[in-house]
Amino acid sequence: MSPRTDAAVWAAVDAEAARQEAQLELIASENHTSREVIDAVGTVLTNKYAEGYPGRRYYGGCEHVDTVENLARERAKQLFGAGYANVQPHSGTQANMGALMALCEPGDRVLAMSLDHGGHLSHGHPKNFSGIFYEFHSYGVEQGSERIDMDRVRERALAVRPRVLLAGASAYSRTIDFAAFAAIAREVDARLFVDMAHIAGLVAGGQHPSPVPHADVVTMTTHKTLRGPRGGLVVTNDLEVHKDVNSRVFPGGQGGPLMHVIAGKAVALREALAPEFTDYARRVVANASVLAGELAARGLRVVSGGTDNHLMLVDVGSTGLSGAEAEHVLHAVDLTCNKNLIPFDPRPPMEASGVRLGTAAITTRGLGPDDMRRMAGWIADVLRAPGDEALAARVRGEVAETARAHPIYA
Repeated sequence: MSPRTDAAVWAAVDAEAARQEAQLELIASENHTSREVIDAVGTVLTNKYAEGYPGRRYYGGCEHVDTVENLARERAKQLFGAGYANVQPHSGTQANMGALMALCEPGDRVLAMSLDHGGHLSHGHPKNFSGIFYEFHSYGVEQGSERIDMDRVRERALAVRPRVLLAGASAYSRTIDFAAFAAIAREVDARLFVDMAHIAGLVAGGQHPSPVPHADVVTMTTHKTLRGPRGGLVVTNDLEVHKDVNSRVFPGGQGGPLMHVIAGKAVALREALAPEFTDYARRVVANASVLAGELAARGLRVVSGGTDNHLMLVDVGSTGLSGAEAEHVLHAVDLTCNKNLIPFDPRPPMEASGVRLGTAAITTRGLGPDDMRRMAGWIADVLRAPGDEALAARVRGEVAETARAHPIYA
């Protein structure tokens, strides 16, 4: 390792490393990569400009980064059973930008999940590129079940007649029926675009149905359940869509790719192809099921009654707290989560009535069902007695004991 001369930066990096080790990460969009992924991202590949694609670069000296990008593409295709892959998007939002630009024109109609019901900012928020350049319409969950009703999605699609039907969410805890979405898209002559950012690792590990056989294009992030570096990825089985996505990612939406991050993606994709990753994905889902069930048993309402994947929304209204207050109370005992709107939420987004919890990161650390039961007790206890300092101190100590027993990087 080179000498550390920038004391201020390295102090912050070391403090963040200590925070991650000391706290249990329940943010559903976060995970802990392997050391090898971190090592790959911190390589000399950061020095190389490589605008274009392997074999067709705008700069010389790209023979070795071509190898890395080809490895990442081939592994992504193998992992997801896709014919084509683009591993260059810097983020999930930029992957979504490339997909939308490939499938439709500015001003075209897109039907996507309501942001208030679990959709993502890049699915039509008025201040996001998606809401600025496209005419977004929404479907949501039903008030009673808090689940997507495909008959209602079909009704909306028939009424809106979108150019693109977008499936996927950032805060939806139930299995998504991609075959049903595909049937609706065909009926209204729309293209099906699936954003599986949150569940990519579960799809890779066989714990959620894959959208790849059904969709015109599928985007994802590599840093959530897929447990890779921060970034985006696009796969498709349609050669013409692939060509369009390639030109919309570069030069359409970004310039030179981050080759060091693509190296990290390649490593993570190789890890996800190993049998151990399937076991990891299974344990993520099992842990989420136990945590949701135990929270419900302790009197906290879990949106839709439970979870089929790695995340859950918990309505904290019965505790008298807002979601923002609940996030603060949990963070104070070293349980990190985020406030989140619940369906039909009367509160504004920065207050919210719920918190979103996920099990991807804590499963990476090796926590299991017994730990989930203890965690549900910690969460329920501190949310119902936010001013009890003795309780907070006890829980904080038990969280620390658990974290020490399950280090991220031994």
